[in-house]
Amino acid sequence: MDSIVVTGGAGFIGSNFVRLALEDTPDRVVVVDKLTYSGHRASLRDVETNPRFTFVEADIADRNAMRAVMASHRPRAVLNFAAETHVDRSIDGPDAFIRTNVNGTYELLEASRAHLATLPAGEADHFRFLHVSTDEVYGTLGESGLFSEETPYAPNSPYAASKAAADHLVRAWHETFRVPTLLTNCSNNYGPYQFPEKLIPLMLLTALEGKPLPIYGDGGNVRDWLHVDDHCRGILMVLRKGASGSKYNIGGGNERTNLEIVDTLCAALEKTVPFKKNTKISEKISLKGKRGYADLKTFVPDRPGHDRRYAIDASKIRRELGWEPTYSFEEGLLRTVKWYLANQEWCASVQAGTNALARLGLAG
Repeated sequence: MDSIVVTGGAGFIGSNFVRLALEDTPDRVVVVDKLTYSGHRASLRDVETNPRFTFVEADIADRNAMRAVMASHRPRAVLNFAAETHVDRSIDGPDAFIRTNVNGTYELLEASRAHLATLPAGEADHFRFLHVSTDEVYGTLGESGLFSEETPYAPNSPYAASKAAADHLVRAWHETFRVPTLLTNCSNNYGPYQFPEKLIPLMLLTALEGKPLPIYGDGGNVRDWLHVDDHCRGILMVLRKGASGSKYNIGGGNERTNLEIVDTLCAALEKTVPFKKNTKISEKISLKGKRGYADLKTFVPDRPGHDRRYAIDASKIRRELGWEPTYSFEEGLLRTVKWYLANQEWCASVQAGTNALARLGLAG
């Protein structure tokens, strides 16, 4: 039985991919995760008893630890989901983003290169290093156009710059050292197990508490939304069918402004937990006179360097690998709302001791 190493497997996208890999492949799945504030064993509770699941608590920037993982498990593939991802946090503290996203990717590439040298020719030919990246490396779009795999990199935040640097390392290790790499760049993900600092779970949980819903700037920033299940299926398809050295954009084709997202979430909550029947809200004197969740919207100062619009051209992965998203945005968002409402215990446990709902990234 082959093994695959999934770094960052206790995080949002990584944990969803782990479930898919255990369901749709015969491989042993070795999760490597540092368990920072946004990575939690609670996100893997339902798979921990699977005999093909192994968990290793380690930092991908730890050279000795990564080489030990390779030597112990001799994987046929490494999938790198591990990353610091929150733009606001990268403004307040870029150091962690450079350590994990740049240095960590370097250590993984070097550990993979050393591992490759120990494999027989046939096994080495089938090894893959798949790096999961973001559309933010491309910078910002105007009112028209899409990011393609050929779009020049122009990162505008410390987070985006750290991911861009990692992408370039992946390309260089393929071109210089012939490490068989694959690279994916995705649009904004949403779905189960997303840490509540991100827009959709942040707005959901904040609204349920009857607190102001902070909307940056004029709320007109546009993102292309992709359900995490569709993203994970795309990654697995790239792993199975992608040509070594190739790069694939994965996007949902669902452009929405941040304000539209908040309005849609407020409407969904009104159907599932009506504002007037929410006991957490009815008990707050300060909310007397508010008629619905939409009345909680509050416009706040924008994030420095806030990219105006992202949109992905996913025609390459559709054409070459046959990938298609299965969720409409409306269906995916409704499922997401229902998941968070049904998993309040998980939400509380992962936020304990963190500042998940605090405003960050004002750069002084």
